[in-house]
Amino acid sequence: MPELWRGPTADFWRGKRVLLTGHTGFKGSWLALWLSDMGAEVAGLALPPDHAGQLFAAAGIAGRLQHHVVDLRDVGGVERVMADFRPEIVLHLAAQALVRKSYREPAETFAVNVTGTMNLLEACRKVDSVRAIVVVTSDKCYLNREWTWGYREDEALGGEDPYSASKAATELLAHCWRSSFLRGQGVALATVRAGNVIGGGDWSEDRLVPDAMRAFAAGQPLTLRNPSATRPWQHVLEPLSGYLRVAEGLFAGEAIAEAWNFGPDESGVRSVGEVSATMAELWGRAAEVRHQVDPNAPHEAGLLSLTSAKARQRLGWRPQWSVDQALACTVDWYKQAENAPVAAVLELTLGQIAAYRNLLGGGRGVH
Repeated sequence: MPELWRGPTADFWRGKRVLLTGHTGFKGSWLALWLSDMGAEVAGLALPPDHAGQLFAAAGIAGRLQHHVVDLRDVGGVERVMADFRPEIVLHLAAQALVRKSYREPAETFAVNVTGTMNLLEACRKVDSVRAIVVVTSDKCYLNREWTWGYREDEALGGEDPYSASKAATELLAHCWRSSFLRGQGVALATVRAGNVIGGGDWSEDRLVPDAMRAFAAGQPLTLRNPSATRPWQHVLEPLSGYLRVAEGLFAGEAIAEAWNFGPDESGVRSVGEVSATMAELWGRAAEVRHQVDPNAPHEAGLLSLTSAKARQRLGWRPQWSVDQALACTVDWYKQAENAPVAAVLELTLGQIAAYRNLLGGGRGVH
């Protein structure tokens, strides 16, 4: 058993040059704040945020890092940022991450998720500063057989919808580049997979928490199209702590350049209907949930979960918040952030990061 890991430390990250792709997205914004709070020198590479209320804009994150608006499909743009910034660690979160959108735009989904990742890895090969790369994919990269038990990292890859298939393809691409090119250059690459993440500041389309928060804030009922679908729910900070743990290990030369799952324990696997009912109770204000199954909706997995046993055993990683704590923290964020100024949203978000880090015992931030 590994020594108990106490979380990402400011001592490690302070002064590290980190290229973070997807920093304007939901998970990327939380990670950008966490890294900057620990004193890392962060350059972000992403498209503009797709919603005015997205955490990136709401918390004024652009002022806390080098903000580069670059499409991953723009080879020249990616290579310029890489050559100018010369990162030591690359955290790749940028993606087209929505299942239903992938049905509408399948070619764009593959171009961004697969070709975009290839462009980034090729740019990494052209600088000698990079030592560690973490490529974020998804629990949906697995060939889903609707099993009741969680998928392990050595299970078959697959995907019926374009998004899931693109993430499986990204896993294969990352494995190929690691084996064929990067390892020989002394660059360590790992892929990381997480389930459904929740937290404040997500306003993406066709996601349960943003849909619920929009409906409840407007005094309208939340309509569920697939209330019986089950997912592994966890606060966004949980997998991010795992991503940071992997990056630290890769940088230190640990033999962990492989795939890793980061998900909740069994109690975190709940149905959409259960999670929605809990959010409505937490929101109050006569929040209402309705079920309206659409038989013509595009296919989405009904039952999907993963096991993080390997990360627990070899990395010492483990979740800190129960799903009920994660939901309470998430709903509280939206209630407090409603109509709040940027400074207040920033302080609210940093406060939740600090509360989580206190559980881990990681080094203090710099704010």
